[in-house]
Amino acid sequence: MYVLETGNLSGLPNKAREITISLPELSEATFIERKNRFVGLVQVAGEIYPAHVPSSGRMKELLFPGNTVYVSPMPEGMRTKYRIHLAHYGKTLVSVDSLLPNRLLYKVLAEHALEEFSDYQEIKKEVGFGDSRFDLYLKGDCGRCLIEIKSVTLVDDGLAKFPDAPSTRGTKHLLELCKAVEEGLRAAVIFVVQRNDAKIFSPNHVTDPNFTKALHQAAACGVEIFAITCQITKNTVGLQEYLPMQIGS
Repeated sequence: MYVLETGNLSGLPNKAREITISLPELSEATFIERKNRFVGLVQVAGEIYPAHVPSSGRMKELLFPGNTVYVSPMPEGMRTKYRIHLAHYGKTLVSVDSLLPNRLLYKVLAEHALEEFSDYQEIKKEVGFGDSRFDLYLKGDCGRCLIEIKSVTLVDDGLAKFPDAPSTRGTKHLLELCKAVEEGLRAAVIFVVQRNDAKIFSPNHVTDPNFTKALHQAAACGVEIFAITCQITKNTVGLQEYLPMQIGS
């Protein structure tokens, strides 16, 4: 194993930290059970209701019977009464919305708040390359860049891990980014750890050895890899700090 430092070693710029995603007004709830990937049951004010789970990740350490979660009402006519936004891991608040990092990074990069990507004048969402679609596409006088964003919720004793379930889609994205580099594009993967208690990031080689192998391959072929923690409150989610990464050979 070796440790790879990523991002600006002087730390995440204050401008990037100040850009946040606002959460709706949240109510405290108790998680009862997960019915399927996107629906769980929660207890609010003594009554049990279906709630949307905005992530396909397993999150067994977050969504278990009796744990405290925070929810907002869904619009009338929806299949679920509530939407789950946050969950407790001990005293740590964790965002469970897998698409929130995409919205957050878009805002940050659109404001040129990350030095590594500040020279691009154009930013687009969901741009195709090869057989995949990537979260962000940057273009400017300095060239073109594809960025894939991965939501991380699993942290074990300070070690952030991705994925928490086998991800053939994630492996495919990494291999496609290698092809992009070979064709002269810049490419990056940003792991957004949606909690503030991680000290280091590592691919989850036990859960998904294929993804781990693909991440090593991506790093070797020139794909840039970043990991960033988040500061979570009941009102906002924002970026906090770059993480070093533990990469196996």
